[in-house]
Amino acid sequence: VVMIAGLAFSMATGQRHALHGQTSLRVYLFFVLGAYFVYFWTHSGQTLAMKTWRLRVETQAGVPLTPGRAATRYLLAWLWFLPSLAAAQWAGAKTTQEFSIWLVGGMALYLGIGMLLPKRLFLHDWLCGTRVVASAPVGARPSSQRALKN
Repeated sequence: VVMIAGLAFSMATGQRHALHGQTSLRVYLFFVLGAYFVYFWTHSGQTLAMKTWRLRVETQAGVPLTPGRAATRYLLAWLWFLPSLAAAQWAGAKTTQEFSIWLVGGMALYLGIGMLLPKRLFLHDWLCGTRVVASAPVGARPSSQRALKN
């Protein structure tokens, strides 16, 4: 998704060097990724990767997400990265290794917060009232039908 969107952006803007137009490319990709996640979360509850892992996102009540809730979940999911990157910037991190340490540490803290929340939800899921659940494989029959077949 990012590669195709980046190619479309560079073709549309005539970008010939990766460092030219970096900010506008980042903003564009932020919205493209947002549209991707909101579309899949509201239609099937699964992105392409979530289908592979047989996971689905839904509300706490077990219903599909509305576009507003999906957009809120997308924005709040950035809490995985932004606070630790901002802290790294504030602390004066200069090398990739320093930023990586801050990023991994922040993500570990975020994961730890999830372990403390009710039902072990991630913070962004807890805040917007969503959850990730296991989904049945495509074409799977309920267990009662499988028992009758055997």
